[in-house]
Order: sequence, then structure tokens, then C-alpha cells
Amino acid sequence: MIKSMTGFGRCELAEGERKFTVELKSVNHRYLDVNIKMPKKLNFFEASIRNLLKEYIQRGKVDVFITYEDSSENNVTVKYNKEVAGEYLNYLRQMADDFGLENDIRVSTLSRYPEVFTMEEVAVDEEQIWKLLEKTIRQAAEQFVTSRVKEGENLRDDLLGKLDGMLLHVDYIQQRSPQIVEEYKEKIYNKVKELLTDAQAEDNRILMEVTLFADKICVDEEIVRLRSHIETTRQTLLEGGSIGRKLDFIAQEMNREANTTLSKANNLDISNHAIELKTEIEKIREQIQNIE
Repeated sequence: MIKSMTGFGRCELAEGERKFTVELKSVNHRYLDVNIKMPKKLNFFEASIRNLLKEYIQRGKVDVFITYEDSSENNVTVKYNKEVAGEYLNYLRQMADDFGLENDIRVSTLSRYPEVFTMEEVAVDEEQIWKLLEKTIRQAAEQFVTSRVKEGENLRDDLLGKLDGMLLHVDYIQQRSPQIVEEYKEKIYNKVKELLTDAQAEDNRILMEVTLFADKICVDEEIVRLRSHIETTRQTLLEGGSIGRKLDFIAQEMNREANTTLSKANNLDISNHAIELKTEIEKIREQIQNIE
């Protein structure tokens, strides 16, 4: 099983007066990069959330959106600050004495002064909140992984098809290359014979030099390595797992062999097939960037 790095998952769960909504979205990335957006009151869960997501995700840029609703009527309480009210009252009485004013302070007036009454949130049960949040994240992550696996299967099938197309080009180059080498050797040999007028020039010596030169256009080693890389890629895709980095490395090696084959090509047909081979490898490399 292979996974795409593109995925989406969503879950909404409610228990009693609390409700969580979690959404996960991701695109490809070299490493695991998690960006979490959630209410500030949940910040103390961030480390736990990151550790939880690592159970489901190895690579990708993942955006996590968490919303939290608590409809409880008792989540805040009013606090009466007697000490603060007493200080206000003492100062007001002092003002009345200092300036000879009527002391008209009433309770309703005193209650409006800052900090006499304050609103405080009731201490939350972190364990209960995390229990519901964890459950919501896990269900969203499972849906997220399912979408990645489905997309990964499509990528695998597409890549296997491209590998079959690459083999057709490799087969043609392998079959045609020996003929090209022989034709090239004969052409060079005849040309050298025409140019050399020295009667002492030996055919064996000329043939040896021509053979050495012709070997420079031989692509047997490149073909063997290309076949090996294609087969390794195929087996890796079928085995599955977190294989993105490995496949990327193999694709780079395939591209290197294709470049060497193209540089050695001394025939238009082989050049065209080598170019098509490079094109297919580039398509494969682009697809591999989306594999976890």
C-alpha cells in the first residue's frame, strides 16, 4: 500500500455541551510539516496533537483546522471582590469628608466600579476535553489516510503503466544498438582506409582503433542499469510503504543513464527513443513527488 501526500479528512463529534470539528488537508512536502489552527484555549494540547498525527502521517505539508464549541451555561462565574469594593468605599467617604459633600454612595453605584465584579471561566476538565478531541482527530485522520491510500493506488497504477512504456523504448534501443555499432565500425573503417595512403598501415591496427572508437557509442551497460532501475521501481511500488524518497533517488539514477544513452547516440532513431525515455522519466519524477 502506498499513499499520496495529497489528502483530506474531516470529522465532527459532540458529547454533551461540547463539540469538536477537525479538518485535515495536505500537499506534498519533503518532510512532515504540520500547521495547526485552533482556539487559544486549546494550545496546551498542541504537543499531544502533533504526536498523535505522527501515528498516521510520515511526510507532507498538513494543515489542521480545529473548532471547539461549548454551550454550557456554567462555564463562567461572577466573582465579587470585597477588598476592592472596600477600598473604593473608603476613598469615597474620605472624598466626602475632604470636600464637605453629601455621601450618596449606593450599592448599585459601587458595583459599577472596575474589578468589583469580574467574570472568570470555570476550570475545565482537560482530561474530558482531550478524550473527545483525540477521538475526533483520530476519526478525521483515518478518513484522511483513506483518501491518501486511494490516491496512492491511482499513482501506483499510473507509474506502472509508465514503466511499461519505458521498457518499450529500452527494448528498441537494445535491439537496434548492436546494428548501429557494427554499421558505425564499418563506416569508420572504410573512411580511414580511404584517407590512409601509407602502404605500411595494417588492417588489424586500423580495425583495433576503429573498434575502440566504436565502443564509445555502445550503450550495453546503460541498458542493463536502466532495466535494473525499472524493475526495482516496479517492485518498490508493489511492496508499498513510505517509498517516496527511495523512488525519487531511483528516478534520478534512471535519468542519468538516459542522459548517457542520449549523449552516445549516433543514430536518429535511437536519439528519438532516448528523448522519449527521458520524457517518461521526467513524468515519473513529477508523480513520485506526490508519494509519501
